[in-house]
Amino acid sequence: MSEPVSTCRREELKRDTEFRQVLMHLRRNRGAMVGLIVLAVFLICAVFAPLLAPYDPTDSNLGRALEKPSAEHILGTDELGRDSFSRILFGSRISLAIGLISVSIGLVVGVPLGALSGFYGGKFDLFMQRLIDILIAFPGILLAIVVVTILGVGVENVMIAVGVASIPIYTRLVRGSVLSVKEEGYVAAARALGIGNTRIIIRHILPNCLGPIIVQSTFQIATAILWAAGLGFLGLGAQPPNPEWGAMLSKGREYIRVAHHLTTYPGLAILLMVLGFNLVGDGLRDALDPKFRKSR
Repeated sequence: MSEPVSTCRREELKRDTEFRQVLMHLRRNRGAMVGLIVLAVFLICAVFAPLLAPYDPTDSNLGRALEKPSAEHILGTDELGRDSFSRILFGSRISLAIGLISVSIGLVVGVPLGALSGFYGGKFDLFMQRLIDILIAFPGILLAIVVVTILGVGVENVMIAVGVASIPIYTRLVRGSVLSVKEEGYVAAARALGIGNTRIIIRHILPNCLGPIIVQSTFQIATAILWAAGLGFLGLGAQPPNPEWGAMLSKGREYIRVAHHLTTYPGLAILLMVLGFNLVGDGLRDALDPKFRKSR
């Protein structure tokens, strides 16, 4: 019995050491640090939007419609005289909420399905993979549009739609990771100790699949924000007067010749937020790859 116990213990110590190495490498990655700073700024804007916004994002003043950026309205006003800066600040709340909640839906459903499919195999695995193949055959944004069409428009339904579109991605990813991990020696040691399959999956297999899951989640949040903006642009997302960036872009294109700031600044906000998540994702991917760490 001592050999399986020592094998499991060595695996725990190995994971702790690798975690410290990942943090050290991540700190040295300038791109990842820039991404973290960008995301920190957006997070502060989202949390403290009521304190930072100079105006109510839904208050209109038709007498000041389509004003260019000025000292009073630093990013100008929209077609109803609403302050664009305030609307972008509150829009960061919607975009971050959609990204985080939709990815959480994909994680909660996709990770268990992928883990069970990879661990048990057999007919269940065959059925799941054929179902995932069908779902992946649809472009993610198209699948999200179908779900929103069924459920109806609105922020909550966009979160569900984007989350459903993320499920096949996580299922396929986790299944592949589990297939490679379940043959490791520490899994055999856990079985020798009489540990049940459920505990083996939760305690020994999934913790060693966290790297790919974390990296994919970072990229998936960026993708979810883009999909949500696309749905908002098509009128399927947040409805007026909610200040959602995609909807702001859609409305601003009508006035792009006379007030380009209505599309420029929401577009820049989407660009920067997505860029921030992608930079962090790239940094995490490099930091979690042992081969890359050794080459640095």
